[in-house]
Amino acid sequence: MTSAASYRAIGIAMAVAGVVCFSLRPILIKLAYGYVVDPVTLLALRMIFSLPFFLAAAAWVGRDAKRAPLARRDAWAIVALGFLGYYFASFVDFLGLQYISAGLGRLILFVYPTLVVLLSMAFLHKRPGAREVVALGITYSGIALVMANSAQGANKDLVLGASLCFASAAGYAVYLVASSQVVQRVGSLRFTAYAMSVASAFCILQFLLLRPLSALAMPAQVYGLAVAMALLSTVLPVFITSEALKRIGATQVALFGALGPVTTLFFGWLGLDEIMTPVQLAGAALVLAGVVLVTLKAARA
Repeated sequence: MTSAASYRAIGIAMAVAGVVCFSLRPILIKLAYGYVVDPVTLLALRMIFSLPFFLAAAAWVGRDAKRAPLARRDAWAIVALGFLGYYFASFVDFLGLQYISAGLGRLILFVYPTLVVLLSMAFLHKRPGAREVVALGITYSGIALVMANSAQGANKDLVLGASLCFASAAGYAVYLVASSQVVQRVGSLRFTAYAMSVASAFCILQFLLLRPLSALAMPAQVYGLAVAMALLSTVLPVFITSEALKRIGATQVALFGALGPVTTLFFGWLGLDEIMTPVQLAGAALVLAGVVLVTLKAARA
């Protein structure tokens, strides 16, 4: 394998690992909602436990005297993307999961690959190749099968929950497209450390403005789930996803994101006693086939 192919293959592995870690988030959120239904406090806890890691990474990056200082436009871009991609997108996702199931929430959230392709075409003048178009078609067919029964038994808050999750998808799609450009200029580690520190500050400030400190008096199980959310579905995946963006680009990262509903389905079966039907397993196979179609490009590079 050439060095270029190896570089890309590592990027693919990071993108897949990031998706798997992110897929744990809705499961952990749903488990936490069994003890407390307050997305403001839950999101703040997640970021309180995450923030020390991001500050440590920012301090470590800041020790490199060879790094050029941030340009003003990049500094403002990091603030805006931290707000949009990890504060806004996370908050509306937390809100949406109060009203709809984890499975349906992932189905809606994972329309973001299509949005990324459209945004890349509109603003970056990047047209998807035939392989990517076919891969999108296969993976979305698989997602439709995986979530075939998700909307059954819909409640009166379905539209509200679905709208909130779609807003999260749109915010994350804009984040992926815009951040892929900023990461190339400032580096993945520095970008992630700074953007996530900004997002954490927004989440914690929101809590301080809207809730009393006494709201933090919650069962120990909630704190355990918040720590898990911080480490497994926040700190780890954001760093490896940023490096994946640098290596393979936003469109490819988004395509691998199609694995998300499948892994959420699997984790839901393990942690929430959700049922895996033969139709859903067939859909999972289609999603995997679409991902393999994109991955083959790395082996031939």
